[in-house]
Amino acid sequence: MPDMPADSNSDEPEKTTLEISEDSDRDYVATLARGLDVICSFTRYTPRMTLSEVAKATGMTRASARRILLTLVKEGYAEKNDRVFSLRPKVLQLGYSALSSVGILDVVQPIMNELTQATQESIFTAVLTGDDVTYLARSTPDRVMSVSYNVGNRLPAYAVSTGRVLLAYESDEALEQYLARVQLKQHRPNTVSTTVRLREAILETRQLGYSLVDEELEAGVRSLSVPIRDMNNRVIAALNACCPSVRFTVDEMRSQLVPKLLDAALRINRSFLTGAAG
Repeated sequence: MPDMPADSNSDEPEKTTLEISEDSDRDYVATLARGLDVICSFTRYTPRMTLSEVAKATGMTRASARRILLTLVKEGYAEKNDRVFSLRPKVLQLGYSALSSVGILDVVQPIMNELTQATQESIFTAVLTGDDVTYLARSTPDRVMSVSYNVGNRLPAYAVSTGRVLLAYESDEALEQYLARVQLKQHRPNTVSTTVRLREAILETRQLGYSLVDEELEAGVRSLSVPIRDMNNRVIAALNACCPSVRFTVDEMRSQLVPKLLDAALRINRSFLTGAAG
């Protein structure tokens, strides 16, 4: 007969706290732990760091930090530009399982698909990664002219509606830190080019509850975003519609698309609450 699984009535003696601790020590992989520390040292406020800065942030020697950083670069999780290191979108793969486990992708994807069917426009979900936004999910229509960003694409937060929505719901302190360090590039004639104007745009987004960006990053593209909230009402992502400007005026986007995106975001939030209650 096959062995029966041990249960609470098993005669096998329980391990002492000391024995459990010794097992944990034997199973502990210090290099992996240090590698995770290095990845976590890159934040919204320190998205790009030198070797010395990483070593200081993690409490490692420069030699240890260098080995881990170069390993991350070789495996495609980080990149090195001159003396500065930063994470690459591939590192998001480490978080996809966690995102799936809390249900965000399972919740947003069907609602995004419905939005695409209703609007015949490209719909995306994005999060802040450093000073950029990174696209986590997308739904695109079957039409010749549509806007398409790949999952994992990163864009500067200041120039896109997803970024302005996510920045709008940061704390005042975090927002001021971002404005103090961001370097604005004039991508298009419409691009916000001063921190004064950018602050105004972000605060307006906070007041309105949505952001509409008109051809600031790419010619012929208008972008609309609203916040996605979790079960604790925290903004965790942005729901976005990208439209060729030939199909929607700014006023039409406000009147036709804003209500649809806000309704979709509310449904996502309710799904989180229902899941938590279940």
